[in-house]
Amino acid sequence: MTDILTVQGLHKTYKSGVVALHPTDLGVRKGEIFALLGPNGAGKTTLISLICGLVMPSGGHVGVDGHDHVKDFRAARRMIGLVPQEMSVDIFTTPMRAVKLTRGLFGKKPDDAYLEQLLRDLSLWDKRDSRLIELSGGMKRRVLIAKALSHEPEILFLDEPTAGVDVELRRDMWNIVRRLKERGVTIILTTHYIEEAEEMADRVGVINKGRLLLVDEKNHLMQRMGKRQLIITLQHPIDAIPASLGAHGLALSEDGTKLTYSFDGNAEDTGIPQLMAAMQAEAIAFSDLDARRSSLEDIFVDLVQEDRSKAA
Repeated sequence: MTDILTVQGLHKTYKSGVVALHPTDLGVRKGEIFALLGPNGAGKTTLISLICGLVMPSGGHVGVDGHDHVKDFRAARRMIGLVPQEMSVDIFTTPMRAVKLTRGLFGKKPDDAYLEQLLRDLSLWDKRDSRLIELSGGMKRRVLIAKALSHEPEILFLDEPTAGVDVELRRDMWNIVRRLKERGVTIILTTHYIEEAEEMADRVGVINKGRLLLVDEKNHLMQRMGKRQLIITLQHPIDAIPASLGAHGLALSEDGTKLTYSFDGNAEDTGIPQLMAAMQAEAIAFSDLDARRSSLEDIFVDLVQEDRSKAA
């Protein structure tokens, strides 16, 4: 699969000396959903703003389907739709006027049928002639999404699209994302809702302190770095883990009723048979076993903590 977006050595340092983004290389494939994860201030919005031409880079190159984002800015920007975190709309306009204006600004011919369907998909059709000042915060967010999609972009950036929005909008948003993916649109999103990235994304990038720590297939990342846990519910509480079980790295719950054993699910020897034998030797009986795998959130936290420890 070819890359529709290429980033090479892109970086940003402000006059104050603050490095917002270290030199970054990234390729995003046509038609994929790419999730960029990172804590507040990690550089997610900076990277998106540089790619979309909202912030001038200190150096590096961005290619959008072969178009240089500086030398051929109009052609590159025409392929991009952006849903920003912050509201940036005329509060006295209406949803219909907003999408028509944005579509025209990108040089697209009028298409009332497309815009009607877009507003219907976002539950905005009944509010199409209402002024934005009269709409709720959730409805204004829907208008931002509609504006970003009004010119039928090939690449859609969603910067924290569901942060602080209602459940209904979140559901509508992801339904639209799925349909766009089916049409071959490339979607790049940043999110704090890691469970959404885990469900939706094909690949994941992790960024922290302006550095892109890794990019990997979501499933491969889960397999490569994901740990598994065995939760053992005991028949009778214990006050402490016996010394003979110390080598297994067990964790005891506060109430003494559960033992947690972490292991590598990909390893040939998980150590579980040895643990069960050791428990039997100590006459520790259990009533239930529950195996769990690490979530993408667990992996993200581990990566960020590892990055912080390296920097310390």
